[in-house]
Amino acid sequence: MEVIGLLPLTVALWLGYVLVLALIDEVFYPHPILSPTYYLVNGMDALLVMGLLFWSRGRDRFETAVVPLVIGLLVLVPIVLLKLPGMRFPPTPASSPESIQLRQMPLLMLALVLTAWQYGWWAVLLFCSGIAMLTMGLHLGVGRPVGAPFWPPVIVLIIQMVSFLVVGYVISALIRRVQQQQHSLTEANARLTVYATTLEELTISRERNRMARELHDTLAHTLSGLSVHLETMKAYWDVNPAAVRAMLDTSLSATRSGLQETRLALKSLRASPLDDLGLLQALRQMVTETAERANLRVNLVLPPQVPPLKSSVEQCLYRVAQEAMANVAHHANARQMAVELAVSGAAVFLRVSDDGCGFIPHQAPSAGHFGLMGMRERAGLVGGTLTITSQPGQGTTVQLSIQSGTRPGVQSSIQSSIQGARL
Repeated sequence: MEVIGLLPLTVALWLGYVLVLALIDEVFYPHPILSPTYYLVNGMDALLVMGLLFWSRGRDRFETAVVPLVIGLLVLVPIVLLKLPGMRFPPTPASSPESIQLRQMPLLMLALVLTAWQYGWWAVLLFCSGIAMLTMGLHLGVGRPVGAPFWPPVIVLIIQMVSFLVVGYVISALIRRVQQQQHSLTEANARLTVYATTLEELTISRERNRMARELHDTLAHTLSGLSVHLETMKAYWDVNPAAVRAMLDTSLSATRSGLQETRLALKSLRASPLDDLGLLQALRQMVTETAERANLRVNLVLPPQVPPLKSSVEQCLYRVAQEAMANVAHHANARQMAVELAVSGAAVFLRVSDDGCGFIPHQAPSAGHFGLMGMRERAGLVGGTLTITSQPGQGTTVQLSIQSGTRPGVQSSIQSSIQGARL
């Protein structure tokens, strides 16, 4: 909250205090302590400042001078009015110099609050020093009653200054702390803005990578399989028309399946076989189709059942197995392939191996094997570890290990030993 927002409240308190003080003088004292001039001048000053605050053009023009003006009027007008030579007080305890000082204290306190709020601790020290010197100068100079004791007003002034210093320090410390918090909040907001922008860019990048993986695992595999079938049909077109027609039917079926898979991938859905068959049957079907397409002998090892797995884990297992088997069918020139799935507690293991030509794993990305990169990314997204072991002429083994793959609260009843089923 800026100090300019406190000015209407300050002026209202100022005017209210003057009215209450005048009412007390009129009701409780036969002879008013302060003359009507004191109340009239203070009231006119408060009304003048109030008008300036509500006059938009004047407030805008004198914006930087409004606060010093209010502080000066609150300090100088009451003190100077009380020390004028023509000011006479009735001879009562309520009109003693120390009592008059106490009557000024609320207005000086309002000025102190504005000073501490707007200018800080050093301004508070200057404010208190100025008040002390002004009061003592007037007390020793003009307006001092003849024969009045010297020390009581001085003691009251000392108490007043100590009170002002304590209050001013507390207010300035609070304002400084608020400003530090606002500065910290501004910096945090700036960091949050940068973080949100970075997160948005990262999310977009991850979504692009995810869509690239989905399209690679669906459209690219379908087109790759169609390319192999078309090359075979071209070779057998004149030699064995019946085989060509069978392969054409297979190609049409693969095309329809790939089209459906691509549509589901674009809609950010899970793979259709997982939805329709479940993980085990989907893997079994994929192994069968790959074996028929690439003329492979397959050793499939699956557990009799698996506990409920997280959707992201099932998707990762299916897509990694799909990519690994597609690589075996299209690149490995293998005769045998082994696929094994095991679940032990909350851990899930998938292994796909072949006896094909093999390759050097760390050179795969530079050779255009972006499917391997996609498998690693999928494994990383679910907290898994992907290991690829291969050497030229020694086949390839792809192993995926995922910890905490089961859904929360589900205890697996599957042991690490699994039963094999050969196709």
